[in-house]
Amino acid sequence: MEIIAKLAKELDLKIERVEQAVKMLDEGDTIPFIARYRKEMTGGLTDEELRDISERLNYLRNLSNRKMEVIKNITEQEKLTPELELSILAAATLVEVDDLYRPYRQKKKTKASVAKEKGLEPLANLMLIMQDGDILQEASRYLSEELGVASPEDALQGASDIIAENMADDASLRSELRSLMQKQGLIQAIKKKNVTDRTPYEMYYEFQEKLSTVPAHRVLAMNRGETEDILQISLLYPQEEVMGIIFQHWLQGVGVAKKIVEIALIDGYSRLLEPSMTREIRRELTEKSEEHAIRIFAINLKKLLLQPPVKNKVVLGFDPAYRTGCKLAVVDSSGKVLDTGVIYATPPHNKVEEGKKLLKQWVKVYGINAISIGNGTASRESESFIAQLLTELEEKVVYTITNEAGASVYSASRLAQKEFPSLDVTLRSAISIARRIIDPLAELVKIDPKSIGVGQYQHDVNQKRLSDSLQGVVEDCVNSVGVNVNTASPALLAYVAGISGKVAENILVYREEKGLFSSRKELLKVSGLGPKAYEQAAGFLRVPESKNILDRTGVHPESYKATEQLMELLDVEEVLAYEWQNVKNFPELADSLGLGIPTLKDIVQELEKPGRDPREELQPVVFKSGVMELEDLHEGMELQGVVRNVVDFGAFVDIGVHQDGMVHVSQLSEKFIKNPLEVVQIGDIVNVKVLSVDLERHRVALTMKLK
Repeated sequence: MEIIAKLAKELDLKIERVEQAVKMLDEGDTIPFIARYRKEMTGGLTDEELRDISERLNYLRNLSNRKMEVIKNITEQEKLTPELELSILAAATLVEVDDLYRPYRQKKKTKASVAKEKGLEPLANLMLIMQDGDILQEASRYLSEELGVASPEDALQGASDIIAENMADDASLRSELRSLMQKQGLIQAIKKKNVTDRTPYEMYYEFQEKLSTVPAHRVLAMNRGETEDILQISLLYPQEEVMGIIFQHWLQGVGVAKKIVEIALIDGYSRLLEPSMTREIRRELTEKSEEHAIRIFAINLKKLLLQPPVKNKVVLGFDPAYRTGCKLAVVDSSGKVLDTGVIYATPPHNKVEEGKKLLKQWVKVYGINAISIGNGTASRESESFIAQLLTELEEKVVYTITNEAGASVYSASRLAQKEFPSLDVTLRSAISIARRIIDPLAELVKIDPKSIGVGQYQHDVNQKRLSDSLQGVVEDCVNSVGVNVNTASPALLAYVAGISGKVAENILVYREEKGLFSSRKELLKVSGLGPKAYEQAAGFLRVPESKNILDRTGVHPESYKATEQLMELLDVEEVLAYEWQNVKNFPELADSLGLGIPTLKDIVQELEKPGRDPREELQPVVFKSGVMELEDLHEGMELQGVVRNVVDFGAFVDIGVHQDGMVHVSQLSEKFIKNPLEVVQIGDIVNVKVLSVDLERHRVALTMKLK
């Protein structure tokens, strides 16, 4: 209960809601299921809030377990005091627990441990309290030829090593210094002497910034520069203040040995404490920066996955290339592949007329009315070729430039091999590029989220943490849209709440052997899909072929009886025509049906628009019929573009010239903003003005300040 209360306070949520959420999570309920079908129990907690609860719950439980482990270890050493136990139990972070445990942790051989083996610990303690007398004389009492203490000076040095290490392990001192260092410290980057070539890290060759204000993207950039052996990173602290705090903690009451102890403390700081604190602070700084980068990636990914599908179009997927030719795939509106091929319309072959001939033929035969061009190598030449082709067609055909990141990863995957065993790897990429506009979510779930290309320093962050976060995003997106159980790939099905990869494969096997599902109940016949999995998954799986209209909606089977009662009370037409927002007796109606108000509202919404797709309410794909070159741009030109990526320092906008323009964060709005996501998200259609064009470096600076 203590953890529940802490969670509720930290996340600013009602304790009853958190308690219910934790109870369901512990019982094996999935986050999408809880968010969608247990709103009454959680007060309508969202997917994001539930994931925050789940992640923080794991941390706090790990923290509790670590406390018990540390207390047990210190107890076994017979060194646990009531005060120390209380301090450990009160610790709010793993770092605090480790600070308290540090003096009792089994260490490798150190100067201090050697000195303790020589019996010098009592001398070290004496040095801190001895007010008068001769310290050298006291030290001479510890001489031992057998233990290797040959002189009073040797004894004092050993005792000093013990003092140095004890100071470096002082939990309260470390806590105070950590706070000071994080507030007043600087991060410094300099170029390594062996670097002579130009690099992307030139702004960091002589760089300093406060630890308290350095943004995440700079931390990760400097880390990468250090990994690539280009930058040397260090942390700088206000040394006078640091030593003042150390002396205040450790020199109080020191008498005749003060000078020796002072030297020991300086040694302990430079040799032990500063390196240790620097490692900790850098690790924490990196972790925070990684969390920020992962959060940005997750927001971008969600926006990309929920791009509206292009309906009722036959699409030509066009994967650009030079020497090896442009790969083509014709895909109908359901994603079925109608034809594939290769043309050599780009340099060095330049077989333009031959390529046009094939595409004109395909337009007539297959009724192609949209073209999806990958944005990779040779995209510029390919777009020019397509734009020229469109002027020669009688039919109305439009095109769009599609982010092809991850297409090659998919095409070489086991999933693609199974889906298209007879096709060349490169042709599979063209299919992926076509399907990405027909149904972005269904296609992109086949690719490792890290390979989709909307992140920031995604290769520099904790890969497991990134994968876990992105998996959660994909899961939320898939379940918010819903899945047609009769057409979905195993990759898509595996993201449905309660459905494992194995069960997803079993659903496909069942479909192939028995034919299409005719009802939701039939899912229980799938091997491995038991009652618990059915409970979690059923509401997210749609069965368009079912005679029961509710099987085609997001209404959960557990609510079918109540929904049928509702339809009997009002009949379908009345339900759809009912002005629910004006119903004063809504609570009474919900109560009479045995439903909560949120569930009743969701049911009505489903009946109003059976099988609705939330993506349809978003901005559609932007199609073009002509092409513009980078050289056509000039300062002051106003254009419309599509946001392709959002990073800490701004947004990249596709304005149709093969090179996304950059809108710096300072140019996104007239008002001051800290985060670009306050203003733009992936897929947004925005109006921009050209600030500058760098033809040599292929860079375009844009602004959204149009006044």
